[in-house]
Amino acid sequence: MISSGDTAWMLVATALVMLMTPGLALFYGGLVRSKNVLGTMMQSFVCLGVISIIWVLYGYSMAFGDDILGIIGAPVWLGLKGVGLKAGPYSETIPHLLFVAFQLMFAIITPALITGAFAERMKFSAFLIFTAAWATFVYLPVCHWVWGGGWLGKMGALDFAGGTVIHINSGTAALMAALIIGKRKGYQTQPIYPHNLTMTVLGAALLWFGWFGFNAGSALASNGSAVLAFFTTQVATGTAVLSWILMEKIIRGKPTTLGAASGALAGLVAITPAAGFVGSTAAIIIGLFAGIFCYLGVLLKEKLGYDDSLDVVAVHGLGGLWGALATGLFASYGAQGLFFGNAHQFVVQAIGALAAIVFSAVVTTVILLIIKHTIGLRVSEEEEVQGLDQSLHGETGYYLQ
Repeated sequence: MISSGDTAWMLVATALVMLMTPGLALFYGGLVRSKNVLGTMMQSFVCLGVISIIWVLYGYSMAFGDDILGIIGAPVWLGLKGVGLKAGPYSETIPHLLFVAFQLMFAIITPALITGAFAERMKFSAFLIFTAAWATFVYLPVCHWVWGGGWLGKMGALDFAGGTVIHINSGTAALMAALIIGKRKGYQTQPIYPHNLTMTVLGAALLWFGWFGFNAGSALASNGSAVLAFFTTQVATGTAVLSWILMEKIIRGKPTTLGAASGALAGLVAITPAAGFVGSTAAIIIGLFAGIFCYLGVLLKEKLGYDDSLDVVAVHGLGGLWGALATGLFASYGAQGLFFGNAHQFVVQAIGALAAIVFSAVVTTVILLIIKHTIGLRVSEEEEVQGLDQSLHGETGYYLQ
């Protein structure tokens, strides 16, 4: 039976997750230089179009269609044929089409997350091709493995709202993109500062707000699991804000607003796979170490010298990895982790994380190299110096009189 209460909540949750992509555009847009603000925001916004079309034509079917060998979904819902307003196979209380819409919003934001790694230097045409190819050949298979009846789901991997499917997956792709595309001109030889931290904090606030739909909505019902995920999301995120700025104070002497915003994002990422499986105390621990690990990841990037422009690897890659493993440690609702007598769950979580890292790294590399050796990945040096707003889009974010 379709539940009006569950349907109403899932409509709201879907809208909240959609809001996260414009929120991400603001978060990333404030972190780049003013000459690249629109080009950076454009990359997030355009995912709303590209992925929506892919999802309808074949994406949903590949991710959630009948399982084929544990690897990919069967083409049973191409063009969403047969998907209607009755309950579907993944929820008995909401219309099948609403589940499709909710999962679409996850598929949209995942490639948008990667854009922070190559901000300020990728050709827009190359970005469009990369986004379509990456969603098709990386996101859809991994999504099926975990949520669509694939081999990781059958093994018992836990991922409440996307730690492996979204954050480890996109964080790994971000690392490969940063390495293959190369450093921005002037990286580590001249100052490159965020141009509008006010915009970034607003983006972080919208992400935090939308994340309640992201995590609590993954219960697919207006029930206790959603309440648990809602509360643990808040607790872990608030804790990560504090642990990140504490690390800043210890290491660099001053807590920063950017650090608070980055800590919030790290906490949101880390609690995502665990949100409906852990209690409040575990959420504090997950958030505490998320802020610490992700901040140390940013420092490690500076030591290693690769140019992940907006720290996607440190926040989403490391944060997602910690969250996936922590789920195997602290799960106590609906499943038991290592600390509740089930060591096998931690092993399964590690296998899932490793599989996502290896698969995403290999396939992302292949996609990027094909694009690099055909139409090219990077803008010219002249276009990079001018800024992507003018050179690629013919506009500017600010007309200062």
